[in-house]
Amino acid sequence: MARLPLEGIRIIDSTYVFALPYAGGLLADMGAEVIKVEGPGRPDVTRTGGYAGAFPENDLGEDWWNRPSTYNLIHRGKKSITIDMTDSRGRDMFRDLIKVSDVVMENFTPRVMRSWDLDYPNMKKIKPDIIMVSNTGYGHGGGPYSSYPAQATTQEATHGHCWITGYRDQGPAKAGASFVDFLSTWTALFAIGSALRYRNKTGQGQWADIGMYQAGVMFMSEYIMDAQVNGREGGRIGNRHPYRAPQGCYRALGEDQWITLSVGDDEGWAGMSELIGRPELATDPEFADLLSRQRNHDQIDEIITAWTSGVDRYELMHALQGVGVPAGPVLNGKDIHFDPQFKSRGFLERVDYPKERKIGSRLFIGRPWKFSNSPLAIQGPSPTFGQHNEDVLQHLLGVDAESYQSLVDDAVVATVPTTGEPTPRVPETESLERGLLAGWDPNYLEKLGLV
Repeated sequence: MARLPLEGIRIIDSTYVFALPYAGGLLADMGAEVIKVEGPGRPDVTRTGGYAGAFPENDLGEDWWNRPSTYNLIHRGKKSITIDMTDSRGRDMFRDLIKVSDVVMENFTPRVMRSWDLDYPNMKKIKPDIIMVSNTGYGHGGGPYSSYPAQATTQEATHGHCWITGYRDQGPAKAGASFVDFLSTWTALFAIGSALRYRNKTGQGQWADIGMYQAGVMFMSEYIMDAQVNGREGGRIGNRHPYRAPQGCYRALGEDQWITLSVGDDEGWAGMSELIGRPELATDPEFADLLSRQRNHDQIDEIITAWTSGVDRYELMHALQGVGVPAGPVLNGKDIHFDPQFKSRGFLERVDYPKERKIGSRLFIGRPWKFSNSPLAIQGPSPTFGQHNEDVLQHLLGVDAESYQSLVDDAVVATVPTTGEPTPRVPETESLERGLLAGWDPNYLEKLGLV
């Protein structure tokens, strides 16, 4: 049987929200033993059902903190323990866990790990070859922002994405939902892989200090270079492109159906003109070359919309791709479950929950890559809160039964959060009326083959 790439690697995941928790889920997919650490009074905020999450069938159940969709997506395949890190016994157990682990991930503001004597200089005294990954908004160090808490939605402004996102004559806009969180996810995966490779070669661990805003800046490189070399500041150009035309998002046949396309050269424009049924556009002086098409983009948009609005979006994609024009339909969350390309890649993976969880079977996104020699897959459902307390604390770390019971009695460990409440639920029909949902299909489980 083929081994998974990270079998035998133990990772402590003391992180919250999206960025590194999702990295932990992907690491578990690759075979690592990932132990999610939360405080009894500080459960992960994704357990509330907020943060783009929802409860199965909008039902809180008896253990709402184990049911939200976002939590279950990003914590798949992990173990869960709870430790009160404000209690010295909790910190001692965390130190013992470091001794038998390979990687520690944390995303506290810099002062927190220092205050617990668990920053990297102290951590490597516990285990010299430990790999530590810290993810903060602005990175550790003496910078003026280093101590500030951060959120991905505001960081888009700090690293410049808001400045170049939006439409002409309008203010800066967000690029999407927590965009830089997931840039930090990929950055952490790369950092951990590199650090493990370095340790294998040298026997030494190291600290990967990630500044989320820097991960965002990395994805603005062409704008930064243009400013440095040419003295030009990038601006907001909506769906258009600085050196491709036409480019945009256009209405297709059907309610709220759209197609995106991008013409990169005169040959592509000529092919598209044939599809539209207006071959003369290819030689029309107003549209014949890039500069002309850019000057007359508004007019071209009207011509394209008149064509696309009467044609199915998938038919448009195939026709445009056939003449060398990159194009694709705009897909929503429902579409992704049925799109033939996603299905062919096996991108959505089925996870079956134990009956006592009362969640049934669900589909979760897998990974955007495949390995030829390693059968990557989601390794199992997310754990319940503190599900592996006894397994990890007693069996792995050797905490005796009497001491463990004392920890339970003092709420240093727990299997039910001591704080927090679920995000208020809104009935699906009301959510549709208020625009909180774009659509709702009460028979979705049957259509997905999950019942």
